[in-house]
Amino acid sequence: MTDAVRPAWIAVDWGTSNLRAWAMAANGRVLAEASSEDGMGKLDRDGFEPALLRLIGAWLSGSPPVVACGMVGSRQGWCEAPYRTVPCPPLDLSAQVSAPAADPRLRVLIAPGLKQAQPADVMRGEETQIAGALRLMGDYDGILCLPGTHSKWVHISAGEVVSFQTYMTGEMFALLSEASVLRHGMQGAAGWDDAAFDAAVLDALSRPERLAARLFSLRAEGLIAGLAPGSARARLSGLLIGTELAAARPYWLGQKVTLIGAEKLSAAYARALAAQGVDAMRLSATDCTLAGLAALSPQTEAAG
Repeated sequence: MTDAVRPAWIAVDWGTSNLRAWAMAANGRVLAEASSEDGMGKLDRDGFEPALLRLIGAWLSGSPPVVACGMVGSRQGWCEAPYRTVPCPPLDLSAQVSAPAADPRLRVLIAPGLKQAQPADVMRGEETQIAGALRLMGDYDGILCLPGTHSKWVHISAGEVVSFQTYMTGEMFALLSEASVLRHGMQGAAGWDDAAFDAAVLDALSRPERLAARLFSLRAEGLIAGLAPGSARARLSGLLIGTELAAARPYWLGQKVTLIGAEKLSAAYARALAAQGVDAMRLSATDCTLAGLAALSPQTEAAG
């Protein structure tokens, strides 16, 4: 359990694999943070409250409100927070859902995700990062890209999410590098080959229809030409990111782009975009999550 602190409110980002929490002061300062591997994917509906209490029980003196985003609000989560339909602002205070809790100290509000009818698409958690990015940047019209397991490209105009598109790039990279025949050429991969990454991005952008063939060439080159594991891994990343950029071209071509994500992955996307003449700004995913959750906190609302 975490050390005892007295937060004004508690921010929670609850994903499929992990649970992260921050004890927040009224002025937005982080007093403490904690995490566990009690993600949504490992819990049944009765397991959410105990998992949260294990992590933040020491912070609950005074019953500070808990504001949560992510898969905790999914159909398989603690309490379903129904999707809101775009175009719309990324967050809506009135749309939050209260999670049922037996412990009287817990007051948990869950932010809903967003859905798009055509083409069909959904997001949970990213809407909070988007709202946080808009708070951090002020007025912003343009494109947000959120690289990750399921990368999102989002069109923002007048403070609203107009449209978005999801790409399973990160999940495909994990599956191909860890569970496919390509894994044999990537075991023990160390370092990174920028030149191999750059060449693969350009190859995929120019001929995305050849992705499946280019993927197997990584295996073949490892067998007959000794392709180094680090170079193979960089080429796999470049092929998948390049194919994503080819499909997402209407979003980024000639547009202002901001990346929201982990530093290393965002850097790879920024490098790929820079080769196409797009100078993307970068924001921390954690900073955006906390800024978005702060917009939903009752303390923030009262302070405003």
